[in-house]
Amino acid sequence: MARLVFDIETSALGPENFDEAQLEYLFRDAEKQPDDTARALKRADIQQQFNLWPFTAQVVTIAMVNADTGRGQVLFQSDDFEDEAIGSSGPVEFAPQVDEQELLTAFWDVARRYDAIVTFNGRGFDIPFLYLRSALLNVPISRKDWLGYRFQTEPHCDLAEQLTFYNVSGRDGAARKFNLDFYCRAFGIPSPKADGITGRDVNDLLAEGRHRDIAEYCLRDVRATVELYRIWKERLSGVK
Repeated sequence: MARLVFDIETSALGPENFDEAQLEYLFRDAEKQPDDTARALKRADIQQQFNLWPFTAQVVTIAMVNADTGRGQVLFQSDDFEDEAIGSSGPVEFAPQVDEQELLTAFWDVARRYDAIVTFNGRGFDIPFLYLRSALLNVPISRKDWLGYRFQTEPHCDLAEQLTFYNVSGRDGAARKFNLDFYCRAFGIPSPKADGITGRDVNDLLAEGRHRDIAEYCLRDVRATVELYRIWKERLSGVK
């Protein structure tokens, strides 16, 4: 069975992308604060959360790797997409894209060739984000079955669900949820954060034109997810 492991990176859209009514709605909680300092802090906090919502952010990178062969591709938006050389990192190709619409179109073309996918927190973030951004940009979605029945690993194995046993013990129990970096360090997998870049840096990196750095970071996340999936499959999965 062909299995695709992937991860996305997103970047907040600027306030100029929203009309007055939308901005009032987004920053409503900030206006309830008692003074200017508190309002400014709350606005900054809300702005930071823009990265998490598909109506206030865009997809800037998608890294994909075949779980069995290790071959893959990283699609990433780049201002210099025509001049930037298409390079590789081992068996993984880096492919700059002109914009988000082209990036999503290319992703769904790859996705339709796979029977199953592996993600880390894809059910809670990556998949709904991709679905909604694609719908907003009228990009055809080739696989609409990735948010089906939660308690199964086909066609979508979400490791964040598996390692918490579907959130069996809540926020503070034995199977509480940790982030990918923590799981990697615990299981002895090289951390994707080891080079000093995290998802919180994507907005700044994009503003600086460091598109390839974002792509490399996203690929490290995917490679770590591949290793974590192998450990889960060998030691915890009931599926042979």
